[in-house]
Amino acid sequence: MVPSVTPFTRILGCDVGDAMIVVHDTASSSIRKIPHHPGALAAFAADLDQTCLVVCEATGGYELDLLAALLAAGVPAHRADARKVKAFIRSFGTLGKTDDLDARALARYGQDRGGQLTLWRARDEQRVKLQALVLLRQDLVDDRHAYKNRRKAPGAAALAGIIDPIIEAFSTQIETLEKQIEEVVASCEAVARSVTTLTGICGVGFTTAVSLIALLPELGHASKKQIAALAGLAPHPDQSGAADRYRRTRGGRQHLKPTLFMAAMAAARHHPTLKIFFKRLIEKGKKRLVALTAVMRKIVVIANAQIKTENRRQLS
Repeated sequence: MVPSVTPFTRILGCDVGDAMIVVHDTASSSIRKIPHHPGALAAFAADLDQTCLVVCEATGGYELDLLAALLAAGVPAHRADARKVKAFIRSFGTLGKTDDLDARALARYGQDRGGQLTLWRARDEQRVKLQALVLLRQDLVDDRHAYKNRRKAPGAAALAGIIDPIIEAFSTQIETLEKQIEEVVASCEAVARSVTTLTGICGVGFTTAVSLIALLPELGHASKKQIAALAGLAPHPDQSGAADRYRRTRGGRQHLKPTLFMAAMAAARHHPTLKIFFKRLIEKGKKRLVALTAVMRKIVVIANAQIKTENRRQLS
């Protein structure tokens, strides 16, 4: 995504469903519905121009058809974070929920923040595929871990005949996904180059490198503070009056945390700089988990800097 700098005179909020899209147009303060199929979406986009901004929410992929039609027509669009939009709606005291209300709220969200929002841009299909594979692999790893814990629980021996085949099936599918991930990396020169760059960081293995590339597409394009926040590793202040409470990390791409944690464990032992950094934090009385989180943040910042350097090298 790229920063939005164009002033918009017309905002359209779109509540996207699998069969129908509800549109609120600020120019006429009207609500209309358009069928969710390619012809109708293309016709809708053709009636707009670059003075319009279309705002929709991420809805599990249903919004991608709309965004593709808008992109093809050259119409600016923003895919909003559902949590931010919900918080925006609650700030007005709105408790009801309908498709019309949601479309109107999305339009108002665009009006309020149009100059600060990021515009949707064409996606690299190889990276999209890589992201889907990485997310599915992580889900299966989590599920397998849950069943392994269940297998160890008291009284689980009687269920071994059921649980063991499930664990084996998870392992088989994870291996299949890992092979597909390797194939995608090998088929995309830019991704393969970035993986090589990231695995050069002590503690970062292939799985962590691929996860960073797939789940943090902003890597190499954001500041160190932005990338730490996107990864959910930025310590947010909690201060009021004379009270200055413990800073905690929150939000961000939660699927990154498990693989980054393992990378931090390795870096805390072997990275020439980060192991000293980790030891210093422990000596200052920081909890081990807090120190490891700080190492995770350092890894993401280093990865961002190295990808940024790699991008500059490719442009020169």
